[in-house]
Amino acid sequence: MSIDLTQRLKDRVAIITGGASGIGFATAKRFAAEGAFVVIADVDPTTGEAAAEEVGGAFRPVDVADQAKVDALFDGVAEEFGRIDIAFNNAGISPADDDSIETTELPAWDRVQDVNLKSVYLCSRAALRHMVPAGRGSIINTASFVALLGSATSQISYTASKGGVLAMSRELGVQFARQGVRVNALCPGPVNTPLLQELFAKDPERAQRRLVHVPMGRFAEPEELAAAVAFLASDDSSFITASAFVVDGGITNAYVTPL
Repeated sequence: MSIDLTQRLKDRVAIITGGASGIGFATAKRFAAEGAFVVIADVDPTTGEAAAEEVGGAFRPVDVADQAKVDALFDGVAEEFGRIDIAFNNAGISPADDDSIETTELPAWDRVQDVNLKSVYLCSRAALRHMVPAGRGSIINTASFVALLGSATSQISYTASKGGVLAMSRELGVQFARQGVRVNALCPGPVNTPLLQELFAKDPERAQRRLVHVPMGRFAEPEELAAAVAFLASDDSSFITASAFVVDGGITNAYVTPL
Protein backbone atom coordinates (compact mmCIF):
# COMPACT_ATOMS: atom_id res chain seq x y z
CA MET A 1 0.00 0.00 0.00
CA SER A 2 1.37 3.41 -0.95
CA ILE A 3 1.29 6.30 1.51
CA ASP A 4 0.71 9.81 0.23
CA LEU A 5 2.81 11.94 2.58
CA THR A 6 1.66 15.12 0.87
CA GLN A 7 -1.79 14.65 2.46
CA ARG A 8 -0.79 13.92 6.06
CA LEU A 9 -2.87 16.87 7.26
CA LYS A 10 -5.84 16.47 4.92
CA ASP A 11 -9.00 18.19 6.18
CA ARG A 12 -7.41 19.33 9.44
CA VAL A 13 -7.85 22.86 10.72
CA ALA A 14 -4.69 24.59 11.94
CA ILE A 15 -4.19 27.92 13.69
CA ILE A 16 -0.77 29.54 13.38
CA THR A 17 0.04 32.61 15.46
CA GLY A 18 2.70 34.83 13.96
CA GLY A 19 1.76 33.15 10.71
CA ALA A 20 2.35 36.09 8.37
CA SER A 21 6.15 35.83 8.21
CA GLY A 22 9.22 33.77 9.03
CA ILE A 23 8.74 30.27 10.45
CA GLY A 24 5.01 30.85 10.79
CA PHE A 25 4.44 31.64 7.13
CA ALA A 26 6.74 28.84 5.94
CA THR A 27 4.73 26.47 8.12
CA ALA A 28 1.45 27.81 6.77
CA LYS A 29 2.62 26.97 3.26
CA ARG A 30 3.77 23.52 4.34
CA PHE A 31 0.51 22.79 6.18
CA ALA A 32 -1.54 23.86 3.17
CA ALA A 33 0.58 21.71 0.85
CA GLU A 34 -0.16 18.73 3.12
CA GLY A 35 -3.91 19.29 2.95
CA ALA A 36 -4.70 21.40 6.02
CA PHE A 37 -6.92 24.46 6.14
CA VAL A 38 -4.78 27.17 7.71
CA VAL A 39 -5.94 30.10 9.82
CA ILE A 40 -3.18 32.68 9.99
CA ALA A 41 -3.40 34.75 13.17
CA ASP A 42 -1.20 37.81 13.26
CA VAL A 43 -1.11 41.37 14.52
CA ASP A 44 -0.39 42.78 11.04
CA PRO A 45 -3.52 42.70 8.85
CA THR A 46 -1.72 43.67 5.63
CA THR A 47 0.82 40.84 5.65
CA GLY A 48 -1.65 38.50 7.33
CA GLU A 49 -4.29 38.87 4.64
CA ALA A 50 -1.71 38.40 1.90
CA ALA A 51 -0.28 35.30 3.56
CA ALA A 52 -3.72 33.76 4.04
CA GLU A 53 -4.61 34.40 0.41
CA GLU A 54 -1.39 32.74 -0.76
CA VAL A 55 -2.12 29.54 1.17
CA GLY A 56 -5.84 29.50 0.47
CA GLY A 57 -6.65 29.94 4.14
CA ALA A 58 -8.16 32.57 6.40
CA PHE A 59 -6.73 35.50 8.31
CA ARG A 60 -7.73 36.52 11.81
CA PRO A 61 -6.20 39.57 13.53
CA VAL A 62 -5.07 38.91 17.09
CA ASP A 63 -3.04 40.40 19.90
CA VAL A 64 -1.66 37.20 21.39
CA ALA A 65 -1.10 38.86 24.78
CA ASP A 66 -4.80 39.75 25.13
CA GLN A 67 -6.90 36.96 26.65
CA ALA A 68 -10.21 38.13 25.22
CA LYS A 69 -8.79 38.33 21.70
CA VAL A 70 -7.08 34.94 21.95
CA ASP A 71 -10.26 33.31 23.23
CA ALA A 72 -12.24 34.96 20.42
CA LEU A 73 -9.76 33.64 17.88
CA PHE A 74 -9.90 30.01 18.96
CA ASP A 75 -13.60 29.93 19.82
CA GLY A 76 -14.45 31.67 16.53
CA VAL A 77 -12.41 29.26 14.43
CA ALA A 78 -13.92 26.25 16.21
CA GLU A 79 -17.43 27.57 15.66
CA GLU A 80 -16.86 28.52 12.02
CA PHE A 81 -14.92 25.46 10.87
CA GLY A 82 -16.20 22.88 13.35
CA ARG A 83 -12.84 21.83 14.76
CA ILE A 84 -9.30 22.78 15.74
CA ASP A 85 -6.80 20.01 15.10
CA ILE A 86 -3.49 21.87 15.24
CA ALA A 87 -2.31 24.92 17.16
CA PHE A 88 1.13 26.23 16.27
CA ASN A 89 1.72 28.85 18.94
CA ASN A 90 4.59 30.59 17.25
CA ALA A 91 4.24 34.36 17.75
CA GLY A 92 7.27 35.96 19.35
CA ILE A 93 9.45 39.04 19.50
CA SER A 94 13.11 39.79 20.12
CA PRO A 95 13.42 43.58 20.50
CA ALA A 96 16.69 45.47 20.72
CA ASP A 97 15.98 46.74 24.25
CA ASP A 98 16.01 43.15 25.54
CA ASP A 99 19.72 42.67 26.17
CA SER A 100 21.89 41.98 29.21
CA ILE A 101 20.16 41.83 32.58
CA GLU A 102 22.25 44.86 33.52
CA THR A 103 20.68 47.03 30.83
CA THR A 104 17.25 45.51 30.20
CA GLU A 105 14.60 47.50 32.01
CA LEU A 106 11.32 46.15 33.35
CA PRO A 107 9.06 47.45 30.52
CA ALA A 108 11.20 45.59 27.95
CA TRP A 109 11.19 42.47 30.13
CA ASP A 110 7.41 42.57 30.52
CA ARG A 111 6.71 43.13 26.83
CA VAL A 112 8.76 40.11 25.77
CA GLN A 113 7.23 37.90 28.47
CA ASP A 114 3.73 38.94 27.37
CA VAL A 115 4.26 38.14 23.69
CA ASN A 116 6.55 35.13 24.02
CA LEU A 117 5.32 33.32 27.13
CA LYS A 118 1.93 34.58 28.28
CA SER A 119 0.64 34.15 24.74
CA VAL A 120 1.58 30.47 24.74
CA TYR A 121 -0.30 30.01 28.01
CA LEU A 122 -3.35 31.79 26.56
CA CYS A 123 -3.27 30.00 23.20
CA SER A 124 -2.65 26.55 24.68
CA ARG A 125 -5.49 27.05 27.15
CA ALA A 126 -7.83 28.16 24.39
CA ALA A 127 -6.82 25.28 22.11
CA LEU A 128 -7.22 22.67 24.83
CA ARG A 129 -10.75 23.87 25.50
CA HIS A 130 -11.67 22.47 22.06
CA MET A 131 -9.17 19.63 21.67
CA VAL A 132 -9.89 17.83 24.94
CA PRO A 133 -13.63 17.28 24.24
CA ALA A 134 -12.70 16.10 20.73
CA GLY A 135 -10.14 13.65 22.14
CA ARG A 136 -7.47 14.71 19.67
CA GLY A 137 -5.11 17.52 18.76
CA SER A 138 -1.52 18.62 18.39
CA ILE A 139 -0.12 21.75 20.00
CA ILE A 140 3.33 22.92 18.96
CA ASN A 141 4.87 25.80 20.91
CA THR A 142 7.91 27.67 19.62
CA ALA A 143 10.66 27.66 22.22
CA SER A 144 14.35 27.99 21.25
CA PHE A 145 17.74 26.37 21.57
CA VAL A 146 18.49 29.07 24.17
CA ALA A 147 16.04 27.27 26.45
CA LEU A 148 18.62 24.47 26.56
CA LEU A 149 21.93 26.31 26.90
CA GLY A 150 23.28 29.66 28.03
CA SER A 151 24.22 32.45 25.65
CA ALA A 152 27.02 34.91 26.22
CA THR A 153 25.27 37.37 23.89
CA SER A 154 22.27 37.77 26.13
CA GLN A 155 18.64 38.57 25.44
CA ILE A 156 17.63 37.98 29.02
CA SER A 157 13.85 38.18 28.78
CA TYR A 158 13.76 36.27 25.48
CA THR A 159 15.85 33.46 26.96
CA ALA A 160 13.73 33.30 30.10
CA SER A 161 10.51 33.32 28.08
CA LYS A 162 11.65 30.45 25.89
CA GLY A 163 12.70 28.44 28.94
CA GLY A 164 9.18 28.96 30.25
CA VAL A 165 7.65 27.82 26.95
CA LEU A 166 9.70 24.63 27.07
CA ALA A 167 8.79 23.84 30.69
CA MET A 168 5.10 24.59 30.13
CA SER A 169 5.00 22.45 26.98
CA ARG A 170 6.50 19.49 28.83
CA GLU A 171 3.93 19.78 31.61
CA LEU A 172 0.98 20.11 29.23
CA GLY A 173 2.25 17.22 27.14
CA VAL A 174 2.30 14.99 30.20
CA GLN A 175 -1.02 16.18 31.62
CA PHE A 176 -3.08 15.79 28.45
CA ALA A 177 -1.43 12.73 26.88
CA ARG A 178 -4.24 10.34 27.87
CA GLN A 179 -6.86 12.75 26.57
CA GLY A 180 -5.53 12.47 23.04
CA VAL A 181 -3.76 15.83 22.90
CA ARG A 182 -0.04 16.02 22.22
CA VAL A 183 1.99 19.08 23.20
CA ASN A 184 5.57 19.60 22.05
CA ALA A 185 8.07 22.44 22.08
CA LEU A 186 9.95 23.28 18.89
CA CYS A 187 13.50 24.39 19.74
CA PRO A 188 15.03 26.04 16.67
CA GLY A 189 18.60 27.14 16.34
CA PRO A 190 19.25 30.48 14.63
CA VAL A 191 16.93 30.77 11.63
CA ASN A 192 17.35 32.93 8.55
CA THR A 193 14.22 35.02 9.10
CA PRO A 194 13.57 38.77 8.69
CA LEU A 195 13.81 39.13 12.48
CA LEU A 196 17.31 37.63 12.52
CA GLN A 197 18.38 39.51 9.40
CA GLU A 198 17.32 42.81 10.95
CA LEU A 199 19.14 42.07 14.18
CA PHE A 200 22.34 40.99 12.49
CA ALA A 201 22.35 43.76 9.88
CA LYS A 202 22.77 46.13 12.80
CA ASP A 203 25.54 44.06 14.37
CA PRO A 204 27.46 41.73 11.97
CA GLU A 205 29.93 40.82 14.73
CA ARG A 206 27.07 39.51 16.84
CA ALA A 207 25.89 37.41 13.91
CA GLN A 208 29.31 35.90 13.42
CA ARG A 209 29.59 35.05 17.11
CA ARG A 210 26.48 32.91 16.69
CA LEU A 211 27.27 31.40 13.32
CA VAL A 212 30.70 30.14 14.33
CA HIS A 213 29.09 27.78 16.86
CA VAL A 214 26.75 26.04 14.41
CA PRO A 215 28.38 22.76 13.27
CA MET A 216 26.60 22.94 9.92
CA GLY A 217 28.15 26.34 9.30
CA ARG A 218 24.90 28.12 8.40
CA PHE A 219 21.60 29.26 9.84
CA ALA A 220 18.45 27.21 9.30
CA GLU A 221 15.96 28.15 6.61
CA PRO A 222 12.32 28.66 7.69
CA GLU A 223 11.24 25.78 5.45
CA GLU A 224 13.43 23.40 7.43
CA LEU A 225 11.61 24.35 10.62
CA ALA A 226 8.27 24.11 8.83
CA ALA A 227 9.02 20.49 7.94
CA ALA A 228 9.63 19.72 11.60
CA VAL A 229 6.39 21.42 12.65
CA ALA A 230 4.43 19.50 10.00
CA PHE A 231 5.86 16.26 11.38
CA LEU A 232 4.82 17.18 14.93
CA ALA A 233 1.37 18.16 13.69
CA SER A 234 0.87 14.88 11.82
CA ASP A 235 0.12 11.34 12.94
CA ASP A 236 3.69 10.42 12.02
CA SER A 237 4.60 11.79 15.46
CA SER A 238 1.69 10.07 17.24
CA PHE A 239 3.93 8.74 20.06
CA ILE A 240 5.78 12.02 20.61
CA THR A 241 4.61 14.39 23.32
CA ALA A 242 6.15 16.56 26.05
CA SER A 243 9.32 16.73 23.99
CA ALA A 244 11.89 19.39 23.25
CA PHE A 245 12.08 18.91 19.49
CA VAL A 246 15.48 20.37 18.64
CA VAL A 247 16.22 21.59 15.09
CA ASP A 248 19.46 23.47 15.54
CA GLY A 249 22.15 22.22 13.15
CA GLY A 250 23.91 20.53 16.08
CA ILE A 251 24.59 23.66 18.13
CA THR A 252 23.29 22.35 21.46
CA ASN A 253 25.47 19.23 21.26
CA ALA A 254 28.71 20.79 20.03
CA TYR A 255 31.79 21.38 22.17
CA VAL A 256 33.77 22.65 19.20
CA THR A 257 32.71 23.02 15.58
CA PRO A 258 34.41 21.40 12.58
CA LEU A 259 37.33 23.20 10.96
